[in-house]
Amino acid sequence: MSRRLKLATRALGAEPGIPDVAELAGWIAEHRGKAADLTTYRLFQSLAPQLTAGTGTPCAGGTFMKDRILECLSGITGNKTVDEISIRNDALVQDAYSIVAQKRNSCCALPAPEILGITDTYYNDSDEWTSAITGVYRTMMRAMRDAGIASHVLIDNKPSEEVVSAFSKEKVFFFQPVPDRESTEVLLEHQKHIAVYGEQLKIVFELKNEYELRQILIIDPTRESIKRALSQLDPDQVILAGYCRETCEKYWEDLEKNSSFST
Repeated sequence: MSRRLKLATRALGAEPGIPDVAELAGWIAEHRGKAADLTTYRLFQSLAPQLTAGTGTPCAGGTFMKDRILECLSGITGNKTVDEISIRNDALVQDAYSIVAQKRNSCCALPAPEILGITDTYYNDSDEWTSAITGVYRTMMRAMRDAGIASHVLIDNKPSEEVVSAFSKEKVFFFQPVPDRESTEVLLEHQKHIAVYGEQLKIVFELKNEYELRQILIIDPTRESIKRALSQLDPDQVILAGYCRETCEKYWEDLEKNSSFST
C-alpha cells in the first residue's frame, strides 16, 4: 500500500536580479521613512516569494550581501587589508529588522569570508587573518540574531577547514552551491547536515558511515533523487532545499509541490 509523505522544505537563500531604476525608485518610495536601498530591495525580493509559497524554513539573502558587508568593514581599502579589521553593524542590523518585518525567525544567507575577495596585506599571517575575519563575522551575525534573525547560511564556493571549524559552535549552516567530495568531507567534519544536489547523493552515501549524518538537504529535488534519499534515510532526515537563481515565484511553488507525494 502506498503512503503519502510530506517532507520538510528549507531555503538556502536566493539571488534576485537588479531592478531597473524606475522599479527600484518606486519600491523605495513605498518604503519612505524606512532604511531602503538596493540591498534592502533584494533582501525583500529574496524572501517574499518563499513566504507566498509557504517554504517551511525561509531564508532571505544570498551572495549579493557581499556589497553590504564590505561597506560595513573598516580596515579595508580597495579590497585589501590596510589595518586591523572591524565592523560597523548598524546597516546589517537594519537589514535584519527588514527581514524580521516580513517574517520573524527567518534565516539569512551571507557570502562566506572567502567570497568577499579580500586580500590580506596587513596581518601577513594566514592564522591571524582567519581569526580576524571570522571574529568579525561572529560579531556581525550575533548582532543580526539579536535583531531577530534565527540563524545564518554561509554560502561558500570552497569551504576551508579553518573557516568552517571557526563557526562550528555558531548557529551557522555552510552551503556549497557546487559541492565536491573534498569539501563535503570538510563540512561533514563539523556539521551533521549537508546540502547537495541529487547527483552528489552518491558521495554522501559513501561517506555516511564515516560521519554522523542527521539530515540531507536535497537542492532542486526530483522525484528520483527524493526516492534515492529515502532508500537510505528516514523521511524526517530528508529535507527539500532551494537556492533560487531564476524566476523565484514558480521556483518556490514547485519546491512545495514536490514535498508532498505518494511512495
